[in-house]
This record gives sequence, structure tokens and C-alpha cells, in this order.
Amino acid sequence: MPGLAFEWPETEQCPNCPCCFTELCQRGAARVKECTGCVRPEYRARVWGCPCSSRLTRGTAAWRAERLRATVRATECPLPPCVEVVLRALAQGEVSSDRQALALLRVGGFVAEPTDEVFTITELGEVYLNARSDLRFPACLEVLAVDKTARLAQVVVGAWDTNRPVPVLLDQLTDATGLAAEELPGVWLDAEANCHAQEPDDVVLTRIRVAGPLPVGFMDGESGTAVRALAPAGGEQA
Repeated sequence: MPGLAFEWPETEQCPNCPCCFTELCQRGAARVKECTGCVRPEYRARVWGCPCSSRLTRGTAAWRAERLRATVRATECPLPPCVEVVLRALAQGEVSSDRQALALLRVGGFVAEPTDEVFTITELGEVYLNARSDLRFPACLEVLAVDKTARLAQVVVGAWDTNRPVPVLLDQLTDATGLAAEELPGVWLDAEANCHAQEPDDVVLTRIRVAGPLPVGFMDGESGTAVRALAPAGGEQA
């Protein structure tokens, strides 16, 4: 955030990294721009690559945003077939000499910087390939709660598992729905989800939109809550 008004403190060093203080890392982990996006320009070099907020660190906002980006790319604007072939070959442990394809994959973050001129697929590249091969299903969502400090919402995904809420970037929901953060709890949404994911953090929601009016009696009956009636827990499809 340009112009953020604070001076670099001399105490409260973050115990998990050598570059930041605790409050900054907490703030950076909740923001897509990481710690570098939370300090004035003169401090950015000092916190560049902080592991506490990095897109390579599971659970950070930047990590979630990158998984969303890779999934949207895979489902809505796939890589050219000749480039995807190279990525799939790398996933199988093969070596490719297609410099043009490798350069494109590296720019997208789908392959890592080469070691001894050998390129390897990244976690993001695997997310892309999984999104290309895994079926995505329509899902009915209910927003349970939002945390404006952590910039996350907890969402029940009926087609996945009604007992384990899924964390979703708060900005993704506000951008998709046009609703303010405080308006989201209790709202029903429609989306598409990778319902074969094993853990809540691995569920990626796309095409989010506000759901239409619920049918009369949708929440009634002996079947329990509405989302339980949509699909069995655990993401199994009927």
C-alpha cells in the first residue's frame, strides 16, 4: 500500500523470517501483494520474497490467488496445445528442449528456474494440469463468516463437504458478487468447484455468482440442511 504511514520498528522481529516484523508478516500473508505490498517503496527490497507471505507458501493470500489464476487459465483460456504437451512431459519427469514453450511456461510460473538447464514443473503447473483433467461441478455455497483482518471468508460447499468449511479470498467474493464484506454472511452463491479435492485449502471456486431465490421449502424436510441434500459429504458424486 503506497504511503503506508509507519516507521520500521526495531523490535518484534518475526520469528519465522529474517526480514520482517510480526505484524507486517500477518498483514502480508493476508494480501495478494505479499509483504512487499504493505510497505513503502524504500522498504520493498528488504522484504522481497518473505516466506511468510510468499505465493509459494501454502495458505497465504498470494498462494490462493495463484491457484485461482492457474485454474481459471486451465478452464477458460488454456495454454496452446503444443505448450501444454511440454508441461505434461515435464510432469512425467521428461526433459524438453522446446525453448519457446519453456519460456512461456516459466513466465506463467508453471515451471521453475532451470537447474543445470533442466526445467521442472512447479506446484502451480500441477494445479493447472489437475484443473485441465479433473471434472468441475456446479456447487451451491453458503457464506458462514468473514474475517476482514485475514481477508478470508468461510464457505460451505454443498457439493464437496458440508462439515468442512472452505476458506475463500474475501476479495474474490466481493468482486464476484458486488456485495460488501459485512453483507456476505448468510448469502447463498452458485459456483463451480473441484469437488474431488482432499482438503479445504485445495478447493478452488470459480464462476462465483449470487444464487437465485431458493425454492419454497428448500430448507425444510427430514433430509437436513439444504446443502446436505445436494451431494454426499466428502465430494462424492451420486
